Amino acid sequence: MNRDDRNLPEACGGNAAPYVLGALSREESDAFCRHLDTCTICRDEVAALQVVASALPAAAPQLKAPSDLKRRVMGAVQMDAQTAPARPRPRAAGRLSHRRPALAALAVAAAVVLLVAVVLAPGGGSGMRVIRAEVRAPGASAVLRVQGGQAQLMVSRLPQSPLGRVYQVWLKRSGAPQPTATLFTVSSRGAANVGVPGVGHGVRELLVTAEPIGGSLRPTRAPVIVARLS
Repeated sequence: MNRDDRNLPEACGGNAAPYVLGALSREESDAFCRHLDTCTICRDEVAALQVVASALPAAAPQLKAPSDLKRRVMGAVQMDAQTAPARPRPRAAGRLSHRRPALAALAVAAAVVLLVAVVLAPGGGSGMRVIRAEVRAPGASAVLRVQGGQAQLMVSRLPQSPLGRVYQVWLKRSGAPQPTATLFTVSSRGAANVGVPGVGHGVRELLVTAEPIGGSLRPTRAPVIVARLS
């Protein structure tokens, strides 16, 4: 992608809603994560949709969905988004008037987030778990998506790590938390999308602490994020 085009609506691929729903393939998800690093438009869309997506799975009943349900629902979403009539925007609306998804398409995507989050709840056809983590920072939130031993931690409004420190992910089975090589910082808005391997059988908690740059072998501070898997 041309760096000069990274914030233009036409440079985006329309993957925000499928990304939040976990409907992208591994390759598509990795590519979209790289795109999010440079695209403020898609980051705003993901943040808006994640509010809905992260709130529902914990309250949804655990239902067995048909294996092709996600494909059919996402196909309907894409068709509705493509056929939603474009409405003229006043020029005074600024950058928001040029955002790629029209408000109608965003509403459709949000509605589908509601539907899929309920039907494809943990234990459903997707095999993916969505866990809302406990975050010990006012106003911050974090969601952990786990599938097939791989996990992705999505945080928002998390304070910058203290000077000389970086956030480190830990996995706890039995006994003391074990360090991982996953270190991260957050954007100016406190956002980060972090891939965490090794979240397989026996992992009871995922924790995040602020450690010296380069990481630690043992936690030196209390966790700021705790995601309980069991």
